[in-house]
Amino acid sequence: MNAVSSFSPTDEFYMRYAMALAEQARGFTSPNPLVGAVVVKDHKIISEGYHEYFGGPHAEINALNNAQTNLHGATMYVTLEPCAFTNKKTPPCAPQLINAGLKRVVIGSVDPNPMNSNKGVRILRQAGIEVIVGVLADEIKRQNESYFKYIKQKIPFVTLKLALTLDGKIATIRGQSQWITSKTSREYVQLLRKDADAILVGIGTVIKDDPHLTCRIAPKKKLWRIILDPNFKIPKNAQVLHQRGPVLIFVNKRKLNKIPKSLGAEIVPLACDNEFDWGEILSELGKRNIASLLIEGGAQIASSALKSQIVDKVYLFYAPKILGQGLGFSDYLISKNLESALKLKEYSIVRCDVDFIIKGVLDK
Repeated sequence: MNAVSSFSPTDEFYMRYAMALAEQARGFTSPNPLVGAVVVKDHKIISEGYHEYFGGPHAEINALNNAQTNLHGATMYVTLEPCAFTNKKTPPCAPQLINAGLKRVVIGSVDPNPMNSNKGVRILRQAGIEVIVGVLADEIKRQNESYFKYIKQKIPFVTLKLALTLDGKIATIRGQSQWITSKTSREYVQLLRKDADAILVGIGTVIKDDPHLTCRIAPKKKLWRIILDPNFKIPKNAQVLHQRGPVLIFVNKRKLNKIPKSLGAEIVPLACDNEFDWGEILSELGKRNIASLLIEGGAQIASSALKSQIVDKVYLFYAPKILGQGLGFSDYLISKNLESALKLKEYSIVRCDVDFIIKGVLDK
């Protein structure tokens, strides 16, 4: 059932429309996927919908409910396979598509969730509905890269963001880092925060910059703040402890006796000395339904994450500046030779005001 069925340019057109609908909810559906749905009858769009927020009606149901005319004999385009299982907040979608009298359902990608994978397709076909699978599947998987990783591995999709000079420096030799890149680039970062479930920094960043770690463009969004603080040095008046949303601090278990009860953060003890166990960290985040993690730490955090190969994607914001001596983001990363150097694949370069951004996937 995973084989791609034949489809037409018209199918691609409506599927892209459904993908655009799904994008409107970016940052608010996790750990659920982004899903859009379009209903077409007599070559006209008669209804549409998308999954607007976690726990809310699915895209298909919103499209059915938004219809102002009879859906009998219509075609629905939906980016992800309709659900067919019941142990969740909302009722299954596949039976409701059958009851609506749809003639044809075009699906972008099969759901990777083993509780549902191919079950929705099978139920629709058994009801006599023509089902086409695989229209723009690769693009839809990229649109939902966090969901696909999280649902398969139960750990978050990890993005590393860095602001740096042309010669790879993230701070001066004295530690000054505000601001390397332009205001426009910093506004772009807010989009990355909006898309993420959690932001992670090291204690060095908290002490030096005292960041809020919030998303200014979506202040009501639930955004976890994750701090790696092995020796528990976080000040009680740190801004990150007094913002809306949960805070999670990873601390060496030997330091637990130092932690006050009224800190206002959840403490997770780890058996770490000089370096954190990223596998354990990601596992703990996955248990909290964190499907996407944005790392904004300094050189030690960035180098450690890259060395551990837990980074899936990077956003490197380059300012047109040459600093010379300073702190490089990979100063703590050592490659034995050129062959063992980390490599990017599927990368792109875009202009952002005076800066430029290299966005790429780590080749693991």
